[in-house]
Amino acid sequence: MSEKFTKAAAGIIVGTANGLFGSGGGTLLVPALEKFLNIETHRAHATALAVIFPLSLLSVLFYTRGGETPWGIVLWISAGGAAGGYIGARLLNKLKAAWLHKLFGACMVAAALRMIF
Repeated sequence: MSEKFTKAAAGIIVGTANGLFGSGGGTLLVPALEKFLNIETHRAHATALAVIFPLSLLSVLFYTRGGETPWGIVLWISAGGAAGGYIGARLLNKLKAAWLHKLFGACMVAAALRMIF
């Protein structure tokens, strides 16, 4: 399978998940980048963030059309998210790949359990 096809397929899957669920594309993209494109763990996380940003902006255009978006809440959460993103990016460079995998896996398990129960 060609690398271009793999990249395009990953993009379609991640874009669909992001559009359908409003987020979650990174949970699929990070493992795909590592396994199918052999991208190192730290670069996979950073790449996923760079990919998810424009996808999220596009999704916002569709989700906010109804005019029911509470923009006051959005702004406060976005400000907190920007601060958290900065902190997370700084921590990303300090964590070893093994610990990053464990933390990422723990977050995925916690999210799955929350969805089930």
